[in-house]
Amino acid sequence: MVLLEKAPAKITLSLDVLGKRTDGFHEVKMIMTSVDLTDILELHERHRDVIDVSADSQYVPDDERNLAYKAAAAFKQQYHLTKGVRINIKKNIPVAAGLGGGSSDAAAVLRGLNQMWSVGASRAELTQLGARLGSDVPFCMTGTTALGTGRGEVIHPLPSPPACYVVLAKPDMGISTRHVFPRLNLNNLKHQPTADVIRSLEEANFRNLCDSVGNTLEPVTFSMHPEVARVKEKMLANGAAGAVMSGSGPVIAGLVRPFSRARRVYNGLRGFCDAVYIVRLLDQR
Repeated sequence: MVLLEKAPAKITLSLDVLGKRTDGFHEVKMIMTSVDLTDILELHERHRDVIDVSADSQYVPDDERNLAYKAAAAFKQQYHLTKGVRINIKKNIPVAAGLGGGSSDAAAVLRGLNQMWSVGASRAELTQLGARLGSDVPFCMTGTTALGTGRGEVIHPLPSPPACYVVLAKPDMGISTRHVFPRLNLNNLKHQPTADVIRSLEEANFRNLCDSVGNTLEPVTFSMHPEVARVKEKMLANGAAGAVMSGSGPVIAGLVRPFSRARRVYNGLRGFCDAVYIVRLLDQR
C-alpha cells in the first residue's frame, strides 16, 4: 500500500518570548498559519519491521535524526506495531529556514500512518504524540491559524487571516533555532503586540495585521546575519504591505494584497535571494 501526504510550510505572523522555563525551553507566544508551499511524502508499507527514510535533498538526513523517522518510530511504539514503512520525501520547503518543514513532515507521517494502518487514533492523541517530537509538530497536525503557547506546543485556534498573497524570500543560508535563542537578552526584549495581531484577525483587518506582525527574534538573527535584515528592507521597499521573519529565520514573509504587487516584490528579490516564492494562505477568508 502507498499513501501520499502533503506537509505544508508554516509562517510566523507574531513571535514573542516571555522568559526561560525550568525545563530549559523558552516560554513563547506565537501566531502561526500555513501556506501552500508543501513537501510531499510517500508512505510505502513494508512487510519487514523497519523504517527507511529518503529525501531528494542533500541537507535532509536519511536516518534516525530525521523527524519523519522519529515520528514513525514513535507511532509504532505508541501503538505496539511491528509493521514497517518506507518514507520518501519530496522537499519543496527550504531546510533550516524557519518554515517548519521537518515538523510538518513529522505531522504528515503521524497522519499518514494512522490512516494506512487503520489505527483510529484521534487528532488529539496524534497531537499529544507530536508534542514529544518537537514544539512545532502539534501546530502542523492541523495547520489552521493558531496561537501557540508554552514552548509553542499548546495550540489555541484563531480566526483565519484576511485573504492575501505571501512572498517568501530566503537568503543563501540556513539558521538553527538552537543558535538563536541562547543569544536573547531576556532583560532587554522588545515584546511583540500579540493582542493586536489577534484583534486584526478577529476583525479581518488586513492593514492592521500588516502593521502589527513582528518577531522578537529578529534583532538577534539580524545581528548574526545582516543580509536577513536587508531582505526585509527590500521586501518593504518593493511594496509588501507588511513583512516579518518566520521563526528564527532566515525566511522573510511579506504580506501582499494584489497579485500584481506580489509579482513586483518577487521580481525585486529574485536577484538578491537564493529562493523566492509567491504562495497563498491555506487558511484564509
